[in-house]
Parts: sequence; structure tokens; C-alpha cells
Amino acid sequence: MERKTSITCILWGALICCVAMASAQEWSRFRGPNGAGISNSTNLPVEFGPEKNLVWKADLPGGHSSPVFGFERIFVTAIQDKELFTIGLDRITGVQLWKTEAPRPRHDHFQKPNNAASSTPVTDGETVIAFFPDFGLLAYDKGGKEKWRLPLGPFNSVYGMAASPVLAGDRLILPCDQDTHSFMIAVNKNSGRVEWKVDRPEVISGYSTPILHKPKEGGLEVIVPESFQLSAYSVETGDRVWYVRGLACEMKSIPATDGKVIYINGWGWPENQPGKQVRVMPFEEALRKGDADKDGKLSLAEGIDDRSKNKDYFNTVDLDRDGRLDAKEWGVYRAMMSAQNGLLSINLGGQGDMTDKSIRWKYTRTVPQVPSTLLYEDVLYMVNDGGLLVSFKPATGEVIKHDRLKGAADKYFASPVAADHKVFFVSEAGIVSVVKAAGEWEILQTNKLNDECYATPAIVDNRLYIRTRSALYCFANQR
Repeated sequence: MERKTSITCILWGALICCVAMASAQEWSRFRGPNGAGISNSTNLPVEFGPEKNLVWKADLPGGHSSPVFGFERIFVTAIQDKELFTIGLDRITGVQLWKTEAPRPRHDHFQKPNNAASSTPVTDGETVIAFFPDFGLLAYDKGGKEKWRLPLGPFNSVYGMAASPVLAGDRLILPCDQDTHSFMIAVNKNSGRVEWKVDRPEVISGYSTPILHKPKEGGLEVIVPESFQLSAYSVETGDRVWYVRGLACEMKSIPATDGKVIYINGWGWPENQPGKQVRVMPFEEALRKGDADKDGKLSLAEGIDDRSKNKDYFNTVDLDRDGRLDAKEWGVYRAMMSAQNGLLSINLGGQGDMTDKSIRWKYTRTVPQVPSTLLYEDVLYMVNDGGLLVSFKPATGEVIKHDRLKGAADKYFASPVAADHKVFFVSEAGIVSVVKAAGEWEILQTNKLNDECYATPAIVDNRLYIRTRSALYCFANQR
């Protein structure tokens, strides 16, 4: 009898542990479960702010990373006085339990509003792994003790690195998309050992965090929005399985998916709006027209059109930063100018180039530069700067409603999140619009946090977590 009771206790303990693990892992990476931005939480507040439905407020140093949740802890990264930190907070109270400094052997270039603590960490519940572009990968236990480190870089990106790592079983995967020498790496989450590293020379600057997909046949895939294309790689080997061309020249958003179809938005330049594409002459013709010093390259002073004479455009395509454009860089310039902004619906799966078979529909009016789309309760949502919110029928791309978020005309960097039949949109100025989830959406409430906000919110355990420039807020209904 005593042995039977003991075994029963063990089994119940294991079950409770599994339930706790499932609950704790509702938001363990950027934008929650597989990057979807969706939680099963209920009873979320509509009205909230510094004095309304506030459970706690934790003061934090600056940083744009979003909070992620372990079994007992909340983890974020931060930058303070040029020093980099990973921070562990108590999941229930928000009390800061530890703050561990990361090495910073260099100061890579970051163009505002991006900064050195923009990448969101990832956790398996007990271990948290952070990516700092000025160092590489660092893993800590829940108490803030370092477990392993893997230096990476330096990186060459016009805006600075911003993609966040994801976990696929025991493997941590991180795309490092930059203007030269792009690669993707898979690392054992327990030891920091590199499992594989794939060079991707055709990929230039990118800032998207990947998602995972398990096809009916074949192994687990990591889906990465890249410059000009969407690619699927084998988690096991790093080999590219399939890809679809037609994306914008640089990608910042994360895909939304229902497991069969992907929705991905991308915006590069104003000239990438359909009908506004600019024809750029071949390199040989450009050399004949502008190569005054006959060195076989084109400097800013030798620019032959309005964009190649413009410092911002020139610096974007001067991939190796040597002050001159060679044939490869001019080819990238031509590709950039001919690319098209838009929102694409793409069937998942296949082998090789699936462009002609997999694109279902494309929306070619203005799309966001940074925020991702949200697929929730069979409606697709997209927010643009100015607070322009568009809802779509995901099956066809038909626009259901196209209107302003009144009282929230602002820039948007955070991606929308949803739960409890509500969708939350957070603007740069910290204006939070709560919208009733429906194709014919309606604004339920507009809340002001009176602080800048770039981080995407988290929704866990019937609570809404929003990180601003100076704090992490936890909101919940107080009844």
C-alpha cells in the first residue's frame, strides 16, 4: 500500500509538473507560441494604465526586447550606461531577482530606434538564452548564473542586428542576416555546442525572427523571411528545403500562420510601392556614365541617379562599407529598386522554388515597415503608421475594414497581440488601443502609458505585460 501511494504521488507530481510547464511556456520566445502573438488567457482588462488595473510596475533600464516567461521568472535584456544586461524578475510580483552583465567587446552600429538590447531572449523554462549582437549568445540559469557563452560577429548591418533566437527542441536557432556573410546557426541549448552553421551569401540585411513548421512528411522546418524571399530550412541539417521569391528587399516582420498558410508583410522603400518601381541601368552602362576615375566602381560623388547620389540610399547598398559600389552591390541596388512591398499569402511546404505554386494572393497597398500581421479568430490584422488598421479575410485577401485607430495616430514598432476576443495595438508613444476581435472590428478603449514603447507585449496567465522605455507593466482585471 505504501509503495502504491508513493508511485501515485510520483505520477501526480509528474502530471502537475507537466501542467506547470505547459502554463509557464505560454510566452517563452518573441511574440509567444511560435511567434503567433496569441494567448489563451481570459478576463483581460480593457481599461488600464499607471493607476488603473495595475498589478505591478517594475522599473527597468532601456531596451526593446520583449518579456519572456519561464516557470518562475520573467526575463528581459537591457542596456544601461553602455553596459548590457540580462535581467530575471519574479513572475508573480515583478520584483527584480538578478541582473547579470554581458560582455561587450565592441560597439556595432545601431541606427535609432534600434539598439544593442533589441533582440528578445528565449527560454525553456529553466534556462534563458540571450543574443547580444555586440557579443553573441549567452545562456543563464534561472538564478542568473552563466551556463555557457558563444561569441559571434562582428556584424555588418546598416541598422544593426535585431532578430531573436528561437528554440526547436534542444536546438537554439538564430538567423544572422547582414549585408555581407549572412548565416544561420543551430546551437545545442544545453552546452552551446554548434550543431550546424549555414552560410547564406545571397541574403543581405534582415531583421525577422523565424517560426517553426512541421510538415506531414519530413522533419521540422524553420521558416525565415529573408531579403527578396521566404525560405524553409531543415532544423536537423540546416539544408534549405523550399523557398518562395517575391518578398520585399529587407524583412522585419515575423510570419503569421495557421499551420497550412503563411502571411508575411514586407516594406523596403517608397519606390517599392507597385507602380513606383524605378528602373536602374545595368552596371556596365552606369560605369560608362559615371566612373570618372576609371577604377571600375562608383563612389557617392560619381552617382548617376537621384538615389545613388543620396547618402542614405548609397550607404544601404554599399554592403562592404568601402565607399564604392562594385558590380555585386550595384546588382543588389537594381534588385532593391525592382522589389515590391506587400502582404503575401503563401502555402507552406514543397521542395525547391515554390514561387509559381505557393503564392495564393498579394495585397499591394501600403503595408507596415516593422509590425507583423496578426491572424486571430479567422481574421488577419495589420496596423500601419498613423494608426491605420486593416482587417482581411485570410482565405482571399479581401479587405473587411480599413480605418484609423482614433486617438492613436502615431508610429508603430510593436506587433499586435491577442487574447480573450481582444486585439492590442501599442504605438511608439505608448498609446494602447484595445480592439474587439472581428472583421468589422471596433475600438473598445484607448489607454495611455505616457512613455515610449517599442517592445511587443506579452499575454500570460490572464495578465497583460507591456514594456515601455523605462518599465515593465503588469495589468489585470482587479475583480
